[in-house]
Amino acid sequence: MKFNEKLMDRMRAATRALSGKGPQAATAVIQDALKILQPNNAAPAQAAQAPPGPTMRDINPPPAGAKAAPQASAKPAPQAQAESAPPAARTPMEEMTEKLKSLMPEMMANLDRAGGAGSFKKFKMPDFDLPGGMAGVRTPAPALPGKFIDGSFTNAAGTRTYKLYIPSTHSGAKVPLVVMLHGCTQDPDDFANGTQMNLLAEEMGCLVVYPAQSQQANASRCWNWFSAVDQTRGQGEPSIIAGITETIMHEHAIDRDQVYVAGLSAGGAMATIMGTLYPELYAAVGVHSGLPFASAKDLPSALAAMKGSFAPGKPGAKSVPIIVFHGDKDTTVHPACGEEIIKRGAHAASKEIVVEPGRVPDGHAYTRTVHQRADGSPQAEQWLIHGAGHAWSGGSAHGSYTDGKGPDASREMMRFFQTKRA
Repeated sequence: MKFNEKLMDRMRAATRALSGKGPQAATAVIQDALKILQPNNAAPAQAAQAPPGPTMRDINPPPAGAKAAPQASAKPAPQAQAESAPPAARTPMEEMTEKLKSLMPEMMANLDRAGGAGSFKKFKMPDFDLPGGMAGVRTPAPALPGKFIDGSFTNAAGTRTYKLYIPSTHSGAKVPLVVMLHGCTQDPDDFANGTQMNLLAEEMGCLVVYPAQSQQANASRCWNWFSAVDQTRGQGEPSIIAGITETIMHEHAIDRDQVYVAGLSAGGAMATIMGTLYPELYAAVGVHSGLPFASAKDLPSALAAMKGSFAPGKPGAKSVPIIVFHGDKDTTVHPACGEEIIKRGAHAASKEIVVEPGRVPDGHAYTRTVHQRADGSPQAEQWLIHGAGHAWSGGSAHGSYTDGKGPDASREMMRFFQTKRA
């Protein structure tokens, strides 16, 4: 599908209007651009009358006007039945609506940031209601015996809070550290509950820190992976996340050779940025439904990247081991993004490729592709999850944006991280 060029032109016009004519003019341009995707009010009205959606925790928006699916049963439907009723193909208009909806919060936040100086400082971008959005579902999580403490870090780029989980088994000996970067609309508690990384910390004896994006930096709490300053070492959000990592390493007994970073969606994109910019700090990277490093430089190119069209790759100083999870039915971030991440991360050290198909009992099938080093250890792993959308694979219902039918991404990431490499 080709992008709606008229929409792209008006998005760019909004940015120019903000810097030239002011925020009110930019708002008018954006509102007018939305009309391109919503030529009449019939689809939103129909969506508003639809019954509540299923409990599936996924941030894939349904096609415009689609009926809600019934509640999922404990037993998956037979394969033959699924094949007999394939989902209807989306029209180009529906796909563009979906893409704009997923990016719109970041667009609003980026304009907020651009208008943060001078006469625009107190201006608040308005909210836009786009049809078909799905929110994550939370249920109470069981208490864990460790400590989940609050912290804050400040440098020249700004201030971010974070939460640090210290397992009850921690004795003060040096242990691994995992940095977890949440997705849009999430926070540390939600991400910890959904990924169950704190439960693994109890089992494996590591510390886990969750930096929190602020709504001042991004209206939907997305990490700003598409901003040039936030793709630069020593600047922006990378400098803050690195600063949080180094603070935990200084204040606690951390094995400096076992510091890892992982994330989901916008957090996954930021995890690739951190591994690329700070290869001496992070021993391995985990990316779930994320994007390649420097795959976008502004909002229009971010839309293109999410659709699978990237900017030219920038080689990193060091090839850091990387594990990638991506659903092949992800309509928010194209699965080609996962392919590109692996291509960039495996090229230097990979000597042999092994492909292993598999299936979770009563769950998703998957294809695991391992790029091995000369000693047989994995340099890169790609898990393509068949039938999965834009959600953390194997996650818990206690957090948002998870899919319990997939392989356990958290456990597989930890296994990958702790693999000994020559």
